[in-house]
This record gives sequence, C-alpha cells and structure tokens, in this order.
Amino acid sequence: MQNMQARELFSYYGKSPVIQGVSFDVAQGEFLAVLGRNGVGKTTLLKSIMGLTDRCEGGLIFGGEDLLSRSTPDRARLGLGYIPQGREIIPQFTVRENLVMGTFARLDGKREVPEHIFELFPILHEFLNRKGGELSGGQQQQLAIGRALAMDPKILILDEPTEGIQPNIVQQIEEAIIRLNRENGLGIILVEQNVTFARAASDRFLLLDKGRVVLEGRTDELSDAVVERHLTF
Repeated sequence: MQNMQARELFSYYGKSPVIQGVSFDVAQGEFLAVLGRNGVGKTTLLKSIMGLTDRCEGGLIFGGEDLLSRSTPDRARLGLGYIPQGREIIPQFTVRENLVMGTFARLDGKREVPEHIFELFPILHEFLNRKGGELSGGQQQQLAIGRALAMDPKILILDEPTEGIQPNIVQQIEEAIIRLNRENGLGIILVEQNVTFARAASDRFLLLDKGRVVLEGRTDELSDAVVERHLTF
C-alpha cells in the first residue's frame, strides 16, 4: 500500500524549526488539502516531504520506506511527483524535452511520454516542439504537472498550482487534478488558497498555523466558521 505517515515532523532552515511537530496520514489514493494563511509553513511542509529543507527530524514513511534517509531523487523514484511554486520548467527546453525529463525518475526505464498527459492537457501536444519559456504561465503550469505525471507518480504534491494563472486555464487545471485523483486513483497533497476548490476536491484537510497543525479532519468539517477563524485575513 502506498500510504504516507508523518509523525512529529520538525523541519529546519538553518537552526530555526519552521515545521514543528506535524503529524498526518495520506492513505493510498486520498486527496489531502493543506491550508493556512501565508507564511505559516505550507510550502515548507511540502519541501520537507521532498527533502528540500536544511534538516528534517521525526518520522516520514511512504510505502513502507523511510523517506528521511533518502535523497530527493530517491523520493521521486519511490513515486513522489512534486510541482513547486514557480513551476521550475526548463525554459530553453522544448515541451517534449521537459516531459521526457520527467520520465528519468521512472523505475521501469520507459522514456515515452504517457498519452494520458495529452488527453488532460491537449495544448502540450500542440506545442510539443515549442520552448517552455515561450508558453504562458498557465501553459507552463500544465507542462510542470505533465512532467511530474511522466514519472508515473503514486502521489502528486502540488504547491498552489493555480496561483497567478488566467481563469480559463485555472478551471482546466482544477478539473485535471480532480480527474487524476478520482479516475486514476492518484494520491494528491495540495497546498491551496482557494477554499472553494479545496472543499470540492479534497477528502481531508490539514490546517497549519506557525508551523503547527491547528486543525485537521474530513473536508465536510471545513465549515465557514473554521475558514473565518483560520483563513481570512
């Protein structure tokens, strides 16, 4: 079973703990929304899962494997697909080359780009030979998600995937994420400011404040009162 368990996770930049005693579970195929105001540690939590902070302590298990003892590339090979803020595609590479890069983390050695990526995002097929840097912000986000899918992940980890993107593409991306979860059984860990989308898409939520979990539960428990107390500015 491709479950993830975090237990009393502490994550540091330098000597400062940004994530403090965070515990959570993500069952196989589950959709977890990570919520909270700006600057509370949401991005750092995702980076901690991928091994991108200075130091991490506690317990972090995925598919029976201890992630904290693994490098970032090893974590990708175990099935963690990560789409960071800013997307981080390679602008001078073509769309095809960016997608093929994603296949390098596959354990089966296949280098073909999976066809379902083009079914989700037809524009990527149309622009296969266009350089990534020539795409719009929304198209680059589609490419970043496609590149992560090319590695055949078990869990997709997304950091505010619709931030700063034109509304028509936001809807395409949201629909694709829901489809990947519900039709393909792909686990999702999503940092998102859009509470409406988090409510519509996720099974469970984790609410952070100052690096700690202040509330967690089923998404149907994410009431207006909770949103008002913890998420409004």
